[in-house]
Amino acid sequence: MLILKLALKLNIEKSKLEEVITEMPALRRPTVSSLSDDSWVALETVIEKKVSRELIPALKRMGAEGIVEYPLNKIVL
Repeated sequence: MLILKLALKLNIEKSKLEEVITEMPALRRPTVSSLSDDSWVALETVIEKKVSRELIPALKRMGAEGIVEYPLNKIVL
């Protein structure tokens, strides 16, 4: 069975990071990167395509900005 996955990037206020990580699926844990504004971080994760339709609106409600979803050609586990 083929499970389609995609990558998701977003920016979130650091104060909301744990709440977002709790709700965000990932292969293991999302990648968290610093931004030039110390009060914000960037997150990147791989999710199943079928959850993106519900996840993205939920992330917006939590304050996420600059959400980018893109397909993946290959994942090596």
